[in-house]
Amino acid sequence: MSQLKVIEQNNQRVLTTAQLAESYGTTTDKISYNFNYNEKRYKHGKHFFLLTGNELKLFKEANREFQGSINKLYLWTEKGAWLHAKSLNTDEAWEAYEMLVDDYYCKKESDIDLSLLSPEMQMFKMTFDAVAKVQMEAARTQLELKEVQSTVKTISETFLRKDEDWRKSINSMLNSAARKLGGNYRDLRTESYRLLEERGRCNLNIRLANLKDRLAESGATKTKINQTTRMDVIESDTRLKEIYTTIIKELSIGALHAK
Repeated sequence: MSQLKVIEQNNQRVLTTAQLAESYGTTTDKISYNFNYNEKRYKHGKHFFLLTGNELKLFKEANREFQGSINKLYLWTEKGAWLHAKSLNTDEAWEAYEMLVDDYYCKKESDIDLSLLSPEMQMFKMTFDAVAKVQMEAARTQLELKEVQSTVKTISETFLRKDEDWRKSINSMLNSAARKLGGNYRDLRTESYRLLEERGRCNLNIRLANLKDRLAESGATKTKINQTTRMDVIESDTRLKEIYTTIIKELSIGALHAK
């Protein structure tokens, strides 16, 4: 993903359709198609801003690169970007969305433009930054030494802590629902994960990969890493666990009424 030019509207960061398409590895036509197909789900001011007329004229004056015969311009908020990632539903789109949330939509303190400082102040800043960097690295090293021994233990006790009663209950409800619906247990499990990703605004595959990476970095065995599943991801996150429990209960109740 190339460095994105920061664009703001109504005191929040936004992306143009072209920027969003480039980030997600797709085309502007695809972005526009998904929007038109699901237009009822998008709300102006929440998911996007549509600039026209004088508002667009003022925007062009502040952003010289948007010149020409553009008569309307869509600007997508973080929530709008999420809806587009959901429509595309590709690993590339979800990974890009998470990067956008971390690196673009989250406002960061602006860097000082050194060219505006005098040579003396530029030298002072560079000297100060160098000293501060050394001190920060020293402090970080000491902190890492204190934390490294507890990392494996924390992961073992937190990420992979299994609530056997909860898992047994979840599996029991899924098995019962599959029998009542006359379907396949794996298909119902897959559907439950899809519903969780939709409600929880997450991508379980990406989270699973990240969890396995953390385990590998902490020195976990290959067997432990290979045995890690999406259920471990869900169980390690209180919010996802609550949402998933509700989904399974709904599926179970729905199966009862299906007969």
